[in-house]
Amino acid sequence: MDNRIVKELEDIVGKDNVSTAVSDKITHSYDATQERHLPDVVAYAGTTEEVSLVVKLANRWKIPVLPRGAGSGFTGGTLPVRGGIVLVLTKMDRIIDIDTENLTAEVEPGVVTAELQRQVEKLGLFYPPDPASKEFSTLGGNVAECAGGPRCVKYGVTKDYILGLEVVTPTGDIIRTGGRTLKNVVGYDLTRLFVGSEGTLGIATKIILKLLPKPAAKKTMLVQFETIDGAAQSVSAIIGAKIIPTTLEFMDAATIDCIRGASTIDLPENCRALLIIEVDGDALVLDQQVKQILAVIQPFGILHTRIAETDQESEEIWQVRRIVSPSLRKVNPDKFNEDIVVPRSKVPDMIRALEKIAADYGVPIVNFGHAGDGNIHVNVMVDLQEEGMPQKIEKVMDEVFSAAVGLRGAISGEHGIGTSKAKYMNMNLDSATIDYMRRIKAALDPDNILNPGKIFLENYPQPEAVLSTK
Repeated sequence: MDNRIVKELEDIVGKDNVSTAVSDKITHSYDATQERHLPDVVAYAGTTEEVSLVVKLANRWKIPVLPRGAGSGFTGGTLPVRGGIVLVLTKMDRIIDIDTENLTAEVEPGVVTAELQRQVEKLGLFYPPDPASKEFSTLGGNVAECAGGPRCVKYGVTKDYILGLEVVTPTGDIIRTGGRTLKNVVGYDLTRLFVGSEGTLGIATKIILKLLPKPAAKKTMLVQFETIDGAAQSVSAIIGAKIIPTTLEFMDAATIDCIRGASTIDLPENCRALLIIEVDGDALVLDQQVKQILAVIQPFGILHTRIAETDQESEEIWQVRRIVSPSLRKVNPDKFNEDIVVPRSKVPDMIRALEKIAADYGVPIVNFGHAGDGNIHVNVMVDLQEEGMPQKIEKVMDEVFSAAVGLRGAISGEHGIGTSKAKYMNMNLDSATIDYMRRIKAALDPDNILNPGKIFLENYPQPEAVLSTK
């Protein structure tokens, strides 16, 4: 990179906030995909004005800018596939305001999701979106990906809680969308355009969030089933009974086999599916809701039900879910994690399709996720050192996404498209729709400065290496 660019960056954000050291470039070259693309320089922004000036600099020099939070995404959304400037936003981590009268908060993009949740809950308020990465992912990244989580079946996803944004555009302008009111129909809804755009249309530098009153109490239960069909039918029965739980998490037989013996809760061999169901609200009605749920799911092959009576017992139930990821390494050393979504009534069909794909290709596939909204986390467990395995994985992913779309689902529920799913976009969207999206990108970012190579299929240099996941 031209030294003049580095000097200009130092003038904008300070010399201590710019690095061309190989070690810093490596640590900002990858995300959870484990692919690595080295940037030319890493810069840490501290203010909106600094972000704007960096983007304007990039436009003058015609070099890419890659906004980055925690770098915890699963689809390559932060990878600097064309080099350029990785612009790190984690120093912009202020909770600017929590308005207890109007139930809103204003934050900077570097605020960690769980930290905001802890702070608002001290005031009796509640920010529902709860991605699994909430203890380290940032709200700016959540906005860019429209993050979800277990509670989304009842409360919705990130876009449902974004009232307004301050955004630096791809040309470096600073604009403000939305506001602090629940109703606002002044002009185009630009807020929704930016949420989920994966940092390709703008960089959020301030975020106005909607909050809710914190639920007074919650009740957690774990239900074991003889079959995945029984678990799926139970989900439909619960929703059909006009009960919307806070969470409806499922695990299939392959997942249960991975964690059996690693949990304090006994999971017998004939347990082939389980649901973790949680309800929240007024303490006086929760016991009645639990009874109602148990009544409607009784016909569907239940083996055992465990209802938490204390916070500790609730934590023991959730521990069953949390030990899944570390337990997967017992199957094979390398993991390919996808997040397809299908109509919830089609979850059994999708699981059967995944079982067939696993058998056809001789690779273990472990599935768990959010049964209440049909979002399945598909984990293909392989050893990349085996001859021909990378090519086999390509074929497996083609089959997985084709099966999801064939069931009127989608190739991504919450992880986004990034680089890893770009070539599958035409499975879900027709060419006219994709072209319309491309035209929006071209209109707002004519020089393709902001996070190029994401969402749309483009040629770019191959990764220097795939980092070992062992």
